[in-house]
Amino acid sequence: MNRTLTADRAADPAADRAADPADLAASPAAGTRPPVLPDPPAAFPGRLRLPGHSSDPLFRNAYLLMINTGVTGVLGLAFWLLAARLYATADVGRATAAYAAMNLLAGFTAFSLSGALARFIPQSGTRTGRLVVRCYAVTSVGSITLAIGFLLPVGHWGSSYSELGGLTAGAAFIAAVLAWGIFTVQDHVLIGLRSAHWVVLENCAFGMAKLALLVALATAIPHLGLFAAWMLPVAVALPLINMLIFGRLVPRHARLTARRPPPSGRQIGRFVAGDFTGSLCMLATGNLIPVAVALLVSPGMNAYFYMAWTVGTTVDLLAVNMATSLTVEGAFEATTLAANCRAALRRMMLVLLPIVGVMALAAPLVLGLFGAGYAAHGAPVLELLVAATLSKTLTELYLGVLRAQSRTSHIALVQGGRAVLMIGLAVLLTRAMGAVGTGLAVLAAQLIAAAAILPGLRRILVAGKPRPAAAATATATAASGAIR
Repeated sequence: MNRTLTADRAADPAADRAADPADLAASPAAGTRPPVLPDPPAAFPGRLRLPGHSSDPLFRNAYLLMINTGVTGVLGLAFWLLAARLYATADVGRATAAYAAMNLLAGFTAFSLSGALARFIPQSGTRTGRLVVRCYAVTSVGSITLAIGFLLPVGHWGSSYSELGGLTAGAAFIAAVLAWGIFTVQDHVLIGLRSAHWVVLENCAFGMAKLALLVALATAIPHLGLFAAWMLPVAVALPLINMLIFGRLVPRHARLTARRPPPSGRQIGRFVAGDFTGSLCMLATGNLIPVAVALLVSPGMNAYFYMAWTVGTTVDLLAVNMATSLTVEGAFEATTLAANCRAALRRMMLVLLPIVGVMALAAPLVLGLFGAGYAAHGAPVLELLVAATLSKTLTELYLGVLRAQSRTSHIALVQGGRAVLMIGLAVLLTRAMGAVGTGLAVLAAQLIAAAAILPGLRRILVAGKPRPAAAATATATAASGAIR
């Protein structure tokens, strides 16, 4: 899905540098979006096509990622709905605690590399395969090391994690963390290659396979069925997706971008070093909080909370999807960053406002599908989480621009401040109010973070827009030329 690059741009190293907002404002082309060149032949005959904006990579990839989020969210909701009906509440609580820990540990390295993949795959050319392999290696080593470190004191983590103390269960957990880390990185590789349609297909197949196994294993191994149903499809998907990436997508990308100067190892290393802190903070807000809640509440109450958290964070991902596409397109074409940011913000508000309104009103109904306890204890949490999505959208778009500009110190500052505030409030309010305190903490932290980044986001949004006086002068000059 890469567009063909012109020879002039491919031969100009300066064209790939991140643009500063001030530079964008000074550039006469900064406020315009160049024509999108045609894509190469479709990757497969049934390639997904979207109405409207389908020729614009910014919206095409963002919409595909949003479709992926929606479909996986629905399939995930169906998974947990069936789990609540087919498995004991305590088993659901232990499984959700294990998933939260797995996401956290795998994400320490996988999420820290996701920004680098979105930023540098568009520019890596013939070195793309090498970059992906190195990311896999770092993710594997980090996942195994962190999983072992988590299991050593697992006896002190509370009743939700007590069963991970055995040798067999511990080995299975380490393997799951390793596989989940690579599985996560794969999605970001596909996004960086502008092949987000494969992310949709991969996760649809994954979600449906989970559902089928969940039902099949409910009677065969009721105590372990939840975990097995989740991880067996991952084990099957890993080699298949890697065959696609290295056999078709990377060679195609290398041909189309071969004339672009690839980033140096030092550039990538500096970006990762700077982005690592911000990525850890993002991971902490998304994955450490449910682990902390699992430590503070009973397995049954954790099951109620986790269902609300799963639905709420699915809505959150819509903003992250657009921000990721904004980063990728900023790496491909820095001069369009300000215009793309304005377009992305308008589109996100049109998409999110009705979704947030419906979800807030329907929270008791949605969680009531799991049972009366889920609606009673989870609906207030879900209402607070979806309310926080609108303010989070502003922050995520701002972070997407900062990644495209390689301004990693600013990323770390924004994400670090938000994470410290959110986690601190979550622990404090959860102890005082229970699970609903976690939702209140998320809402408060997102509002404060959005208020803090608003001046910087405004500077980006107005960059490249002609001032009224300049526009009037340009119009008069054009009219004068037409008269002559």
